[in-house]
Amino acid sequence: MKILHLDTNHPLLLNQLNDLGFINDEDYTSSKEEIKLKIKDYDGFIIRSRFSIDKTFLDAATNLKFIGRVGAGLENIDCDYAESKGITLISAPEGNRNAVGEHSLAMLLSLFNKLNKADNEVRNGKWLREDNRGIELDGKTVGLIGYGNMGKAFAKKLRGFDVKVLCYDIKDNVEDENATQVSLQKLQEEADVLSLHTPETPLTIGMVNQDFINNFKKPFWLINTARGKSVITSDLVSALKSGKILGAGLDVLEYEKASFESLFSSTLPVAFQYLIEAQNIILSPHVAGWTIESKEKLAQTIVNKIKAKFC
Repeated sequence: MKILHLDTNHPLLLNQLNDLGFINDEDYTSSKEEIKLKIKDYDGFIIRSRFSIDKTFLDAATNLKFIGRVGAGLENIDCDYAESKGITLISAPEGNRNAVGEHSLAMLLSLFNKLNKADNEVRNGKWLREDNRGIELDGKTVGLIGYGNMGKAFAKKLRGFDVKVLCYDIKDNVEDENATQVSLQKLQEEADVLSLHTPETPLTIGMVNQDFINNFKKPFWLINTARGKSVITSDLVSALKSGKILGAGLDVLEYEKASFESLFSSTLPVAFQYLIEAQNIILSPHVAGWTIESKEKLAQTIVNKIKAKFC
């Protein structure tokens, strides 16, 4: 079987697939149209997020047996059409779930303790102890929307704190010893913190909007390490201004390009301008699952799944 690699990944991916007897070609620079002209020669390809995989691309891949996506989500692939053509879709949420759980916790604790604000002030000669008095996580209720690999990893990290963890998911019976599954209404009634761990789907795009926010009984903190388009940024800013949302840790943004490799090329949106100036906001460039360790784990997960299916 011949595999085309469209993004650079941990070297173990190529090395182990070579050892398993696969023929591996690499093309990290050609355009989508150029790749489309030769994709018929391959049984599989491995990608991160360089471009979307649509019907016309899949129609050109006449011998394709699998697509490996070195990451958690598959929203850049027309999954229904791929599966209708008998193509196996392979992703690796197990590979970066721990990294996402740690990053979510780091954002939350930094927000509660005003670490970014305090660090910047001390560097600029300000010693404002009372102004940087933090709050404690113990005693709070943390609500998780989406309780798959990422949500479960974050809940596991919270076990060391005296917190109540609730989860809401469209699937039934996903709760475990680390979180209690509840209705969305109950989560919105009780949560002091909301953390998103959902894929990008028609159900989640624009999910966190004004009505959704207003349905929370208490002011709350928001963590989003999932997908940027789940949160309508202008509605988030309105809630921050009113105090309905107390602060936010955002690893992902509504304005990201589909490849996740850049933000935007036009003028900064007004809502984003507010975020970058606000002291109760922490931003990172879609790196929650992007650790040294997860790079290796993601690659290994893809190898293991290809081996299990095709060897």
